[in-house]
Amino acid sequence: MAVIPVAIAGAPYEVRVGTGLLAGLVDQCRGKLRKRRVPVITDANVHDAWGSVIESALHDGGHEAVWRILPAGESSKSWAQLAATIDWLLAEEVERGDHVLALGGGVIGDLTGFAAAILKRGCQFIQLPTSLLAQVDSSVGGKTAINTAAGKNLVGAFHQPALVLADLAVLDTLPPRELRAGYAEVVKYGLIDDADFFAWCDANGAAMLAGDAALREYAVAHSIAAKARIVAEDERETTGRRALLNLGHTFGHALEAQTGFSDRLLHGEGVAIGMVLAAKYSARLGLMPQASAEHLARHLRDVGMTADLGAMGLSCDGAALVGHMLHDKKMDAGTLPFLLMRGIGQTFLAKDVALDDVAAFLDGELAA
Repeated sequence: MAVIPVAIAGAPYEVRVGTGLLAGLVDQCRGKLRKRRVPVITDANVHDAWGSVIESALHDGGHEAVWRILPAGESSKSWAQLAATIDWLLAEEVERGDHVLALGGGVIGDLTGFAAAILKRGCQFIQLPTSLLAQVDSSVGGKTAINTAAGKNLVGAFHQPALVLADLAVLDTLPPRELRAGYAEVVKYGLIDDADFFAWCDANGAAMLAGDAALREYAVAHSIAAKARIVAEDERETTGRRALLNLGHTFGHALEAQTGFSDRLLHGEGVAIGMVLAAKYSARLGLMPQASAEHLARHLRDVGMTADLGAMGLSCDGAALVGHMLHDKKMDAGTLPFLLMRGIGQTFLAKDVALDDVAAFLDGELAA
Protein backbone atom coordinates (compact mmCIF):
# COMPACT_ATOMS: atom_id res chain seq x y z
CA MET A 1 0.00 0.00 0.00
CA ALA A 2 1.26 3.46 -0.90
CA VAL A 3 0.55 6.20 1.64
CA ILE A 4 0.65 9.80 0.43
CA PRO A 5 0.40 12.59 3.02
CA VAL A 6 -1.56 15.72 2.13
CA ALA A 7 0.08 18.38 4.27
CA ILE A 8 -2.75 20.89 4.67
CA ALA A 9 -2.05 23.29 7.53
CA GLY A 10 -4.39 22.44 10.39
CA ALA A 11 -6.06 19.56 8.55
CA PRO A 12 -3.48 17.03 7.31
CA TYR A 13 -4.65 13.63 6.12
CA GLU A 14 -3.52 10.57 4.23
CA VAL A 15 -4.38 9.11 0.87
CA ARG A 16 -3.85 5.35 0.83
CA VAL A 17 -3.50 3.50 -2.46
CA GLY A 18 -3.72 -0.27 -2.66
CA THR A 19 -5.89 -3.27 -3.43
CA GLY A 20 -8.52 -4.49 -0.95
CA LEU A 21 -8.89 -1.27 1.04
CA LEU A 22 -12.70 -1.33 0.87
CA ALA A 23 -12.84 -4.90 2.14
CA GLY A 24 -10.63 -3.79 5.04
CA LEU A 25 -12.60 -0.59 5.59
CA VAL A 26 -12.96 -0.74 9.37
CA ASP A 27 -9.25 -1.35 9.97
CA GLN A 28 -8.38 1.49 7.59
CA CYS A 29 -10.81 3.84 9.35
CA ARG A 30 -9.85 2.80 12.87
CA GLY A 31 -10.62 5.57 15.36
CA LYS A 32 -12.91 7.40 12.95
CA LEU A 33 -16.12 5.33 13.06
CA ARG A 34 -17.52 6.25 16.45
CA LYS A 35 -21.01 4.80 16.25
CA ARG A 36 -22.59 1.52 15.24
CA ARG A 37 -24.56 3.11 12.39
CA VAL A 38 -22.32 4.53 9.65
CA PRO A 39 -23.87 6.79 6.98
CA VAL A 40 -22.77 5.95 3.44
CA ILE A 41 -23.67 8.09 0.44
CA THR A 42 -23.33 6.50 -3.00
CA ASP A 43 -25.09 6.15 -6.34
CA ALA A 44 -27.12 3.27 -7.70
CA ASN A 45 -24.40 1.90 -9.99
CA VAL A 46 -21.70 1.92 -7.33
CA HIS A 47 -24.07 0.41 -4.77
CA ASP A 48 -24.77 -2.47 -7.14
CA ALA A 49 -21.04 -3.08 -7.62
CA TRP A 50 -19.63 -2.43 -4.14
CA GLY A 51 -22.53 -2.16 -1.68
CA SER A 52 -22.20 -5.74 -0.46
CA VAL A 53 -18.45 -5.30 0.14
CA ILE A 54 -19.08 -2.22 2.28
CA GLU A 55 -21.97 -3.94 4.11
CA SER A 56 -19.79 -6.94 4.97
CA ALA A 57 -16.76 -4.89 5.95
CA LEU A 58 -18.78 -2.72 8.33
CA HIS A 59 -20.76 -5.66 9.72
CA ASP A 60 -17.62 -7.67 10.41
CA GLY A 61 -16.21 -4.67 12.26
CA GLY A 62 -19.27 -4.25 14.46
CA HIS A 63 -21.00 -1.53 12.45
CA GLU A 64 -24.11 -1.16 10.30
CA ALA A 65 -24.23 0.71 6.99
CA VAL A 66 -27.10 3.14 6.50
CA TRP A 67 -27.42 4.12 2.87
CA ARG A 68 -28.39 7.15 0.85
CA ILE A 69 -28.38 5.97 -2.77
CA LEU A 70 -28.55 8.71 -5.41
CA PRO A 71 -29.18 8.39 -9.15
CA ALA A 72 -25.93 7.95 -11.06
CA GLY A 73 -24.72 10.91 -13.11
CA GLU A 74 -23.89 14.61 -13.00
CA SER A 75 -27.54 15.57 -12.43
CA SER A 76 -27.20 14.47 -8.79
CA LYS A 77 -24.90 17.44 -8.10
CA SER A 78 -27.95 19.65 -7.60
CA TRP A 79 -29.61 21.89 -5.04
CA ALA A 80 -32.41 19.36 -4.66
CA GLN A 81 -30.11 16.43 -3.92
CA LEU A 82 -27.96 18.55 -1.61
CA ALA A 83 -31.01 19.61 0.43
CA ALA A 84 -32.37 16.05 0.57
CA THR A 85 -28.97 14.72 1.61
CA ILE A 86 -28.66 17.31 4.40
CA ASP A 87 -32.13 16.40 5.67
CA TRP A 88 -31.19 12.70 5.60
CA LEU A 89 -27.98 13.31 7.56
CA LEU A 90 -29.89 15.36 10.13
CA ALA A 91 -32.46 12.58 10.47
CA GLU A 92 -29.57 10.18 11.06
CA GLU A 93 -28.42 12.53 13.84
CA VAL A 94 -24.94 12.91 12.40
CA GLU A 95 -22.73 14.90 14.74
CA ARG A 96 -19.74 17.08 13.94
CA GLY A 97 -17.30 14.43 15.09
CA ASP A 98 -18.87 11.68 12.98
CA HIS A 99 -17.50 10.59 9.61
CA VAL A 100 -19.78 10.27 6.59
CA LEU A 101 -18.53 7.87 3.90
CA ALA A 102 -18.55 9.09 0.27
CA LEU A 103 -18.52 5.94 -1.87
CA GLY A 104 -18.42 6.82 -5.54
CA GLY A 105 -16.90 8.96 -8.24
CA GLY A 106 -16.50 12.71 -8.40
CA VAL A 107 -20.22 13.46 -8.27
CA ILE A 108 -20.70 11.61 -4.99
CA GLY A 109 -17.49 12.97 -3.51
CA ASP A 110 -18.36 16.56 -4.43
CA LEU A 111 -21.93 16.36 -3.13
CA THR A 112 -21.05 14.52 0.07
CA GLY A 113 -18.12 16.80 0.80
CA PHE A 114 -20.24 19.91 0.35
CA ALA A 115 -22.98 18.49 2.55
CA ALA A 116 -20.35 17.69 5.21
CA ALA A 117 -18.92 21.20 4.91
CA ILE A 118 -22.21 22.91 5.73
CA LEU A 119 -23.86 20.37 8.04
CA LYS A 120 -23.67 21.84 11.56
CA ARG A 121 -21.00 24.21 10.21
CA GLY A 122 -18.76 21.32 9.30
CA CYS A 123 -18.62 17.60 10.01
CA GLN A 124 -16.14 14.95 8.90
CA PHE A 125 -16.17 12.77 5.79
CA ILE A 126 -14.05 10.04 4.24
CA GLN A 127 -13.53 9.69 0.51
CA LEU A 128 -13.85 6.20 -0.97
CA PRO A 129 -13.32 7.02 -4.67
CA THR A 130 -14.55 4.36 -7.08
CA SER A 131 -13.43 5.87 -10.39
CA LEU A 132 -9.97 6.55 -11.72
CA LEU A 133 -10.84 10.21 -12.14
CA ALA A 134 -11.94 10.53 -8.52
CA GLN A 135 -8.89 8.65 -7.24
CA VAL A 136 -6.33 10.84 -9.02
CA ASP A 137 -8.13 14.15 -8.84
CA SER A 138 -11.46 15.04 -7.22
CA SER A 139 -11.14 13.02 -3.99
CA VAL A 140 -7.95 14.87 -3.03
CA GLY A 141 -7.67 18.55 -2.20
CA GLY A 142 -10.98 19.44 -0.55
CA LYS A 143 -12.86 21.08 -3.43
CA THR A 144 -16.56 20.33 -3.03
CA ALA A 145 -19.47 21.74 -5.03
CA ILE A 146 -22.76 21.35 -6.82
CA ASN A 147 -23.82 22.55 -10.26
CA THR A 148 -26.40 25.25 -10.97
CA ALA A 149 -28.26 26.45 -14.03
CA ALA A 150 -25.51 29.05 -14.49
CA GLY A 151 -22.70 26.53 -14.67
CA LYS A 152 -20.63 23.76 -13.16
CA ASN A 153 -19.27 23.82 -9.57
CA LEU A 154 -20.35 27.41 -8.96
CA VAL A 155 -21.64 26.72 -5.42
CA GLY A 156 -19.34 24.90 -3.04
CA ALA A 157 -16.72 25.05 -0.31
CA PHE A 158 -13.19 23.99 0.47
CA HIS A 159 -13.55 21.11 2.94
CA GLN A 160 -10.81 18.53 3.30
CA PRO A 161 -11.63 14.86 3.89
CA ALA A 162 -10.31 13.09 6.97
CA LEU A 163 -8.99 10.19 4.89
CA VAL A 164 -8.97 8.97 1.28
CA LEU A 165 -8.89 5.25 0.45
CA ALA A 166 -8.13 4.61 -3.22
CA ASP A 167 -8.83 0.92 -3.70
CA LEU A 168 -7.31 -0.20 -7.01
CA ALA A 169 -9.72 -3.15 -7.12
CA VAL A 170 -12.54 -0.81 -8.15
CA LEU A 171 -10.78 -0.04 -11.42
CA ASP A 172 -11.42 -3.61 -12.58
CA THR A 173 -15.17 -2.96 -12.50
CA LEU A 174 -15.14 0.36 -14.35
CA PRO A 175 -16.50 0.53 -17.89
CA PRO A 176 -13.65 1.22 -20.35
CA ARG A 177 -15.11 4.61 -21.22
CA GLU A 178 -15.00 5.78 -17.59
CA LEU A 179 -11.49 4.43 -17.15
CA ARG A 180 -10.29 6.38 -20.18
CA ALA A 181 -12.06 9.50 -18.95
CA GLY A 182 -10.15 9.28 -15.68
CA TYR A 183 -6.91 8.79 -17.56
CA ALA A 184 -7.20 12.35 -18.89
CA GLU A 185 -6.54 13.62 -15.37
CA VAL A 186 -3.48 11.36 -15.11
CA VAL A 187 -2.01 12.83 -18.30
CA LYS A 188 -2.73 16.32 -16.93
CA TYR A 189 -0.04 15.99 -14.26
CA GLY A 190 2.57 15.35 -16.93
CA LEU A 191 1.43 18.37 -18.91
CA ILE A 192 1.48 20.71 -15.91
CA ASP A 193 5.11 20.45 -14.83
CA ASP A 194 6.42 16.91 -15.31
CA ALA A 195 7.45 16.12 -18.88
CA ASP A 196 9.05 12.87 -17.71
CA PHE A 197 5.68 11.66 -16.42
CA PHE A 198 4.03 12.54 -19.72
CA ALA A 199 6.71 10.42 -21.40
CA TRP A 200 5.83 7.62 -18.96
CA CYS A 201 2.17 7.97 -19.96
CA ASP A 202 3.15 7.89 -23.60
CA ALA A 203 5.00 4.62 -23.05
CA ASN A 204 2.68 2.95 -20.54
CA GLY A 205 -0.77 4.50 -20.73
CA ALA A 206 -2.31 1.91 -23.02
CA ALA A 207 -1.02 -1.01 -20.92
CA MET A 208 -2.18 0.68 -17.72
CA LEU A 209 -5.67 1.11 -19.14
CA ALA A 210 -5.63 -2.51 -20.32
CA GLY A 211 -5.23 -3.71 -16.73
CA ASP A 212 -1.56 -3.90 -15.74
CA ALA A 213 -1.81 -3.75 -11.92
CA ALA A 214 1.70 -2.39 -11.25
CA LEU A 215 1.28 0.38 -13.83
CA ARG A 216 -2.09 1.31 -12.34
CA GLU A 217 -0.67 1.62 -8.86
CA TYR A 218 2.20 3.78 -10.11
CA ALA A 219 -0.10 6.03 -12.16
CA VAL A 220 -2.54 6.58 -9.29
CA ALA A 221 0.09 7.08 -6.57
CA HIS A 222 2.23 9.40 -8.73
CA SER A 223 -0.79 11.49 -9.72
CA ILE A 224 -2.01 11.81 -6.14
CA ALA A 225 1.46 12.79 -4.93
CA ALA A 226 1.63 15.47 -7.62
CA LYS A 227 -1.73 16.90 -6.62
CA ALA A 228 -0.91 16.70 -2.90
CA ARG A 229 2.22 18.82 -3.42
CA ILE A 230 0.31 21.49 -5.31
CA VAL A 231 -2.62 21.55 -2.86
CA ALA A 232 -0.28 21.84 0.13
CA GLU A 233 1.32 24.89 -1.47
CA ASP A 234 -1.97 26.61 -2.36
CA GLU A 235 -4.98 25.04 -0.65
CA ARG A 236 -7.53 27.68 -1.61
CA GLU A 237 -6.15 28.71 -4.99
CA THR A 238 -4.93 32.08 -3.77
CA THR A 239 -1.38 32.16 -5.18
CA GLY A 240 -2.12 30.77 -8.63
CA ARG A 241 -0.20 27.53 -8.10
CA ARG A 242 -3.30 25.39 -7.58
CA ALA A 243 -4.93 26.97 -10.61
CA LEU A 244 -2.56 24.88 -12.74
CA LEU A 245 -4.69 21.86 -11.85
CA ASN A 246 -7.45 23.39 -13.98
CA LEU A 247 -5.57 22.74 -17.22
CA GLY A 248 -8.15 21.85 -19.87
CA HIS A 249 -11.06 22.62 -17.56
CA THR A 250 -12.08 26.04 -18.91
CA PHE A 251 -12.60 24.58 -22.37
CA GLY A 252 -13.88 21.30 -20.92
CA HIS A 253 -16.49 22.86 -18.66
CA ALA A 254 -17.80 24.92 -21.60
CA LEU A 255 -18.21 21.69 -23.57
CA GLU A 256 -19.98 20.04 -20.64
CA ALA A 257 -22.36 22.99 -20.39
CA GLN A 258 -23.03 22.89 -24.13
CA THR A 259 -23.90 19.19 -23.89
CA GLY A 260 -26.16 19.76 -20.87
CA PHE A 261 -23.90 18.11 -18.26
CA SER A 262 -25.08 14.79 -19.63
CA ASP A 263 -23.63 11.39 -20.42
CA ARG A 264 -22.95 12.64 -23.91
CA LEU A 265 -19.67 13.98 -22.56
CA LEU A 266 -18.07 12.69 -19.35
CA HIS A 267 -16.05 15.19 -17.31
CA GLY A 268 -12.74 13.53 -18.11
CA GLU A 269 -13.61 13.44 -21.81
CA GLY A 270 -14.23 17.17 -21.68
CA VAL A 271 -10.90 17.70 -19.91
CA ALA A 272 -9.09 15.63 -22.56
CA ILE A 273 -10.48 17.71 -25.42
CA GLY A 274 -9.94 20.84 -23.33
CA MET A 275 -6.24 20.05 -22.82
CA VAL A 276 -5.82 19.54 -26.56
CA LEU A 277 -7.57 22.85 -27.21
CA ALA A 278 -5.32 24.58 -24.66
CA ALA A 279 -2.27 23.11 -26.41
CA LYS A 280 -3.50 24.03 -29.89
CA TYR A 281 -4.41 27.55 -28.79
CA SER A 282 -0.98 27.90 -27.18
CA ALA A 283 0.55 26.86 -30.51
CA ARG A 284 -1.68 29.38 -32.32
CA LEU A 285 -0.23 32.10 -30.08
CA GLY A 286 3.31 30.93 -30.80
CA LEU A 287 3.87 29.80 -27.21
CA MET A 288 4.16 26.07 -27.84
CA PRO A 289 5.44 24.04 -30.81
CA GLN A 290 2.62 22.81 -33.01
CA ALA A 291 4.28 19.38 -32.97
CA SER A 292 3.89 19.18 -29.18
CA ALA A 293 0.16 19.95 -29.41
CA GLU A 294 -0.20 17.30 -32.09
CA HIS A 295 1.78 14.86 -29.92
CA LEU A 296 -0.73 15.28 -27.08
CA ALA A 297 -3.71 14.82 -29.39
CA ARG A 298 -2.15 11.75 -30.96
CA HIS A 299 -1.45 10.16 -27.58
CA LEU A 300 -5.06 10.61 -26.45
CA ARG A 301 -6.34 9.15 -29.72
CA ASP A 302 -3.96 6.21 -29.34
CA VAL A 303 -5.58 5.24 -26.03
CA GLY A 304 -9.07 5.51 -27.49
CA MET A 305 -10.12 9.03 -26.53
CA THR A 306 -11.67 11.78 -28.61
CA ALA A 307 -9.11 14.55 -28.97
CA ASP A 308 -10.73 16.73 -31.63
CA LEU A 309 -13.50 19.25 -31.04
CA GLY A 310 -14.82 18.84 -34.58
CA ALA A 311 -15.48 15.14 -33.94
CA MET A 312 -18.10 16.03 -31.31
CA GLY A 313 -20.60 17.24 -33.91
CA LEU A 314 -21.75 20.22 -31.83
CA SER A 315 -24.37 22.54 -33.33
CA CYS A 316 -22.93 25.77 -31.95
CA ASP A 317 -20.23 28.29 -32.73
CA GLY A 318 -17.19 29.47 -30.83
CA ALA A 319 -19.04 32.44 -29.37
CA ALA A 320 -21.56 30.10 -27.71
CA LEU A 321 -18.78 28.13 -26.05
CA VAL A 322 -17.09 31.34 -24.89
CA GLY A 323 -20.46 32.41 -23.50
CA HIS A 324 -20.39 29.38 -21.22
CA MET A 325 -16.90 30.36 -20.10
CA LEU A 326 -18.18 33.71 -18.84
CA HIS A 327 -19.85 31.79 -15.99
CA ASP A 328 -16.54 30.18 -15.01
CA LYS A 329 -15.84 30.54 -11.29
CA LYS A 330 -12.31 31.77 -12.11
CA MET A 331 -13.62 35.00 -13.67
CA ASP A 332 -11.80 37.91 -12.04
CA ALA A 333 -12.70 41.56 -12.60
CA GLY A 334 -14.35 40.70 -15.90
CA THR A 335 -11.39 38.74 -17.28
CA LEU A 336 -10.93 34.98 -17.52
CA PRO A 337 -7.48 33.50 -16.83
CA PHE A 338 -6.50 30.63 -19.15
CA LEU A 339 -4.09 27.77 -18.57
CA LEU A 340 -1.75 27.71 -21.54
CA MET A 341 1.51 25.88 -22.29
CA ARG A 342 5.01 26.72 -23.46
CA GLY A 343 5.59 23.01 -24.04
CA ILE A 344 4.87 19.62 -22.51
CA GLY A 345 5.31 20.07 -18.75
CA GLN A 346 5.32 23.87 -18.96
CA THR A 347 1.83 25.07 -18.08
CA PHE A 348 1.28 28.65 -16.93
CA LEU A 349 -1.61 30.98 -16.08
CA ALA A 350 -2.30 33.65 -18.71
CA LYS A 351 -4.45 36.62 -17.76
CA ASP A 352 -4.40 38.54 -21.03
CA VAL A 353 -6.28 36.21 -23.39
CA ALA A 354 -8.74 37.89 -25.76
CA LEU A 355 -12.03 36.01 -25.68
CA ASP A 356 -12.97 37.08 -29.21
CA ASP A 357 -9.77 35.43 -30.42
CA VAL A 358 -10.66 32.29 -28.45
CA ALA A 359 -14.05 32.27 -30.14
CA ALA A 360 -12.45 32.57 -33.58
CA PHE A 361 -10.04 29.74 -32.71
CA LEU A 362 -12.95 27.54 -31.59
CA ASP A 363 -14.84 28.27 -34.81
CA GLY A 364 -11.91 26.80 -36.70
CA GLU A 365 -11.71 23.73 -34.46
CA LEU A 366 -15.47 23.11 -34.70
CA ALA A 367 -15.21 23.13 -38.49
CA ALA A 368 -12.12 20.90 -38.65
